[in-house]
Amino acid sequence: MRVLFPVSEIYPMAKTGGLGDVAAALPVALAEAGVDVRLVMPAYPTALRAVERAQPPRPLADFGALGSARIIEAVTPDSALPIWLIDSPELYDRPGGPYQDAQGQPWPDNLERFALLSRAAVLLSGDSSPFAWRPDVMHAHDWHTGLAMPLLLGDARRPRTVFTVHNMTFPGVFPAERFGLTGLPREMLASTGIGVDDGFSLLKAGLAFADWVTTVSPTYAAEIQTAEFGGEFAPLLAGRDESLSGILNGVDYRIWDPSRDPLIARRYDAHDLSGKAACKAALRAAYDLSGAPEAPLFGIVGRLTEQKGIDLVPDALVPALDAGAQLVVLGHGDARLEELMRAYAMRHSNSVRLRFGFDESLAHAIEAGADIFLMPSRFEPSGLNQMYSQRYGTPPVVHAVGGLADTVTDADVRTLTDGTATGFMFREPGVPAFAAAIDRALALYARPDAWRALQRSGMAADFSWSRSAALYIDLYNSL
Repeated sequence: MRVLFPVSEIYPMAKTGGLGDVAAALPVALAEAGVDVRLVMPAYPTALRAVERAQPPRPLADFGALGSARIIEAVTPDSALPIWLIDSPELYDRPGGPYQDAQGQPWPDNLERFALLSRAAVLLSGDSSPFAWRPDVMHAHDWHTGLAMPLLLGDARRPRTVFTVHNMTFPGVFPAERFGLTGLPREMLASTGIGVDDGFSLLKAGLAFADWVTTVSPTYAAEIQTAEFGGEFAPLLAGRDESLSGILNGVDYRIWDPSRDPLIARRYDAHDLSGKAACKAALRAAYDLSGAPEAPLFGIVGRLTEQKGIDLVPDALVPALDAGAQLVVLGHGDARLEELMRAYAMRHSNSVRLRFGFDESLAHAIEAGADIFLMPSRFEPSGLNQMYSQRYGTPPVVHAVGGLADTVTDADVRTLTDGTATGFMFREPGVPAFAAAIDRALALYARPDAWRALQRSGMAADFSWSRSAALYIDLYNSL
């Protein structure tokens, strides 16, 4: 089975969130199961620095208004998977991130940048490719590669297509006057094609024209068929229910495992949790926290947005802080919510600490050193931190949506008795239910033996990518 895997970010070549982690780990699991995977991504400066055994650039094609592109053959670091970098210095050789500049503003030529990625992936799938290798399946991801799905429709010898949507809130909408850059016929601008009221959507291109659509958890696959979670695309998705499924993301335990993690203060496992105390002490020192070392320490890692429910934290956590608990936060996002959290930290200067931005080492330190992890997301397609937290013996408090509902087993009388509990869930959105779940977590934390049993249950959960890869392989074969 030969699978082409075009994607906008792959850790460590580029990463802004969970997509980068998925694109790093899933292809490795597929390759270990015998799939011949080739990755395709833009030749960002960070990617060029990270890849290994890079060959000299060679011409790929002239894409008209998008300009000409070259291709660089290389392999990924560590996993040594084949990767093709699409080299267009005018579009990709710049500081900042894959989607935004250093000030957090979207690149004004994002359409050109990702239309080129999709069109290059299509070329690499067909007879115009400079390589003999041809894919049986193209597995594309999010709006950045959605355009490839309709572009392949006219090719009788095309690969089958799978399109995975990681987050419906990023539709990739552009004005109609720029439609010519897509390379699609003009009739595709209609609502029956990829047109939307404000122009056209590259996410819709993937959702409407892939042979199969997947999301990153079974619950999210059901949720996006409703207006609340799927928005204007809900009817489209509900209409293709028979070719839509959810496959849960996995965890790369080569990276996220406290028994082997080089980024934490002391390694530990479910049989010997003593190292977790050292990790907590190191985390408190990193955030300059004083006070009782045995006080419950909450952790948050992620984007500071309303989707993540960060605005619920200040009110929900006040009683816990008043009782001596502490909170450390790592993330960045909406300026208003960053200011909200900054003011919150000032009001609770002895117990709340913030770090804005992203720091991979500190993210690992929080997973290992915190006692309780908070994820009150209003929606969560998959989520990874709740799975990381369980492996690190840091029970999460989560809202029962999307992948959170699929991966956390709520600690109630039954699950605590039978040993299946792994965290705490609240079902009603809002501060009261969130605060009640925090209270339940603190009540169990005060019972060391019960808490240790909860930690060990979470650490035993298996979210390995091999399970998810097997489901994807079954899907590829069915297509």
